[in-house]
Amino acid sequence: MKNMTWLMDSHIHLSDPQYDSDMEYIKKSMEKLHIKACCVSMDYENSIKTIEISKSNSLILPFIGIHPEKALEKQDSVVDLINENHASIAGIGEIGLDRTYTENESEFLKQKKVFEEQLSLAEKYDKPVSIHSRKTLDEIFDVMTSYSLDKALLHWFDGSKKQLQKAMDLNFYVSYGPVMIYAQDKQTLLSNTTEEKILVETDGPVRFSRCFALKSAQISFIPSVVFCASKVLRKTYDEMCTLIEKNSNAYLGV
Repeated sequence: MKNMTWLMDSHIHLSDPQYDSDMEYIKKSMEKLHIKACCVSMDYENSIKTIEISKSNSLILPFIGIHPEKALEKQDSVVDLINENHASIAGIGEIGLDRTYTENESEFLKQKKVFEEQLSLAEKYDKPVSIHSRKTLDEIFDVMTSYSLDKALLHWFDGSKKQLQKAMDLNFYVSYGPVMIYAQDKQTLLSNTTEEKILVETDGPVRFSRCFALKSAQISFIPSVVFCASKVLRKTYDEMCTLIEKNSNAYLGV
């Protein structure tokens, strides 16, 4: 029997309380659908929970870190957590920049410092990073040129074609999610992305409209995203699955 390809949800918050009651079902569906998941974190408590969840299932790959929304809170302990667990975590995330969560330049600089501290740890331990870059792509590009990181993902890529080209020049991975199924602009971005740098994600428990009827994203949405990508790129579904598996393994460094 031919080995099935493994797909990967490159960015999902499985440690979000919204998934608690469904966790056993989620794990079973991941096994049945052959999908692994990069489980990203928000803060210290959430990172601890991510580590715990990942211990119960090898398909859940733990990413720990401080989301820009939480960067202004006291988070020194996350640095210790990364240092203590670097051998067992899959990556560092969700980290990044977002002015929505800051009220002035001083707060943004603090957010940036937290981001840079985590990038330094990723560089030190050679870990992939999952980056939040809402309306801050140019600042992210500026910061990242100071680090030697070959496994950086701009999750939920939402930039211009010019910014996409810059991301490709800097060797970033970019991921596309369920919104691509009904958003022409995302399909256009996908068609302009270097094939070796394409990943897929759900960003669950984010809710999606249109065909998803505002349901919280589930890992089971991933095959639909891959199918849509295969149509946009004029590949067969199997070819797209193989590409996603190859890119996912390269991103994780496995």
